[in-house]
Amino acid sequence: MNVIPGVAHIGDNIDIAYELLGPPDGEPLLLIMGMGSQLIEWPDAFCAKLVECGFAVARFDNRDVGRSTHFHAAGVPNPVRLFLTPAAVAHYRVEDLAADAVGVIDALGWASAHVVGVSMGGIVAQVVAITAPERTRTLTVISSTPWWRVGRQKLRTVARAALVYRRRVHRREDAARRAVDMARILASPGYHFDAAMCREIGGRAYDRDPDVNGVQRQNAAVIASPDRRPQLAGVRSPTLVIHGEADVMIRPEGGRAIAAAVPGARLVTYPGMNHDLPRELWAPIVEEITQLAGTRSGAKKTPRSDLPT
Repeated sequence: MNVIPGVAHIGDNIDIAYELLGPPDGEPLLLIMGMGSQLIEWPDAFCAKLVECGFAVARFDNRDVGRSTHFHAAGVPNPVRLFLTPAAVAHYRVEDLAADAVGVIDALGWASAHVVGVSMGGIVAQVVAITAPERTRTLTVISSTPWWRVGRQKLRTVARAALVYRRRVHRREDAARRAVDMARILASPGYHFDAAMCREIGGRAYDRDPDVNGVQRQNAAVIASPDRRPQLAGVRSPTLVIHGEADVMIRPEGGRAIAAAVPGARLVTYPGMNHDLPRELWAPIVEEITQLAGTRSGAKKTPRSDLPT
């Protein structure tokens, strides 16, 4: 699979690292990853399935992670102030993350793209569809919510994740081990847990960017953002909402709320799916995205049935 790296320059001081996978003349599709996660956490084989279906796939590092611009000087948000006065604490907003995503579309020379986001990336994707409807061919939101208070995780999930997150990382092996332990919390109980893949991606992520403080600034941006449901009522891009019925990080109420807010949105839920992308679901998810793209373009788009699972 052909991979072309690039950098989108946003304004005067923001650089967003991206990769273009597949034929440049394919159907434009933008993947937006979740909080604290890098572009490599969109699995290569998942992206390859999209390429096989005729898409030119772009994935990128959100600001504050990976090889994109970090805001080290902003420091780490105070957790007490964050929940009392989030707007005063957040260094940037979800709208800024959405502007970065549109900047990647610009850098690629695309007039518009099919926009797919997971978790926080799903929130960003919603804002792209709201603020830049002419750039959004279709909208696919995976494991997300219109507002951080809808479908929020239970305290025991927060506690488990915090114990793993606060573990100190001094070397690559520490990062790989922590990635596996965090992935176990988010792993789908109805599907195989690929610890080896999680370990490999965790190590690669450390090699690309060992800093972990950016996730807290991204979290502040999400908490400072308002309920998007009133604005989602105006979205006219064909919309697909995918959610796991066993999701503990953003419970299914989040996905249901998005689907209820966007006129004509299609909701697809998977039993046994948690807050991850199980390999066994790659093919059906790609099929859903491809069929949605066909609805938008008016062309008949049928994904290949012989793709490996």
